[in-house]
Amino acid sequence: MAQQPRVPDTESQRAAMKKLAFLVGKWSGEARVLRPSGEMELVQTEEAAYKLDGLLLTIEGIGRNKADGKLILQALGIVSYDDEAGAYHMRAFNDGRWLETELKLADNDKRIAWGFALGEIRTASVLRIDEKGDWTELHEITLGSQPPRKFMELRVSRQR
Repeated sequence: MAQQPRVPDTESQRAAMKKLAFLVGKWSGEARVLRPSGEMELVQTEEAAYKLDGLLLTIEGIGRNKADGKLILQALGIVSYDDEAGAYHMRAFNDGRWLETELKLADNDKRIAWGFALGEIRTASVLRIDEKGDWTELHEITLGSQPPRKFMELRVSRQR
């Protein structure tokens, strides 16, 4: 006799996703990204919103060159919670690519850490809400056996 598929516990998924409510809203500020040509300053916006009655959280980041307003960065993350595994997952889209990763919630639920690995390239990212209530992110990249180096940082404030 075939086993019936497991029914997800959507209430526990919604409860876990509520822990990410500190991100919901519209945010704006600045970012710095390291490009082959050097460091670039951006005007950065982040918008986070619940979808599917709280089962998903979308996070869209847009960065424009501070000097000329040209679009430099566009990223979209979709966060969900796997009640069976007890873990948050994010699928992130950027520059025609997508990746999946696990998110770790920490620091009294005000910090998220994640990373990706593609061959010799590894990233480590930390998003946190600081003592001022600002959303900050630090992204580091490691190429092969080289030491990690910062490739992006941002600070945005909630729009009132």
